[in-house]
Amino acid sequence: MNIQIFGTNKCFDTKKAVRYFKERGIKYQLIDMKEKGMSKGEYESIKQAMGGIENLLDENCKDKDTLALIRYISDEDKDEKILENQKVLKTPVVRNGKQATVGYHPEIWKEWK
Repeated sequence: MNIQIFGTNKCFDTKKAVRYFKERGIKYQLIDMKEKGMSKGEYESIKQAMGGIENLLDENCKDKDTLALIRYISDEDKDEKILENQKVLKTPVVRNGKQATVGYHPEIWKEWK
C-alpha cells in the first residue's frame, strides 16, 4: 500500500486517520494542505476516484465565498479555482494509488490491499 493522507493539523478526522494507519503499522505519507497541498495530477486522480468535484467540496468550510464561486463558474474553471484554494476540500483525503476516500472511513481502508 502507498497511503497518502492530505489534511491539516487542526482537523480531528485527519488526526484519527493518522492514528488508524499508525496503530496498524501501515506506512503513510502525511501532506499538510496548509503548507503544500495537492498537485494537479493528485487532484485529478482523487476527483476521478471520488466521482467528481461535488464529493470533494466541504459545505462547512470557512471560505463560503470561494465555495459559492466554485458552484457557479464554468466547469473548466472549477478545477483551477479549487487548486488555488484547497481549503474548500473536505479533509482528510486518503489516497491509495487509484483509490481514494474523503473523510474518516476506516471501513473502506480495511478493504484496501
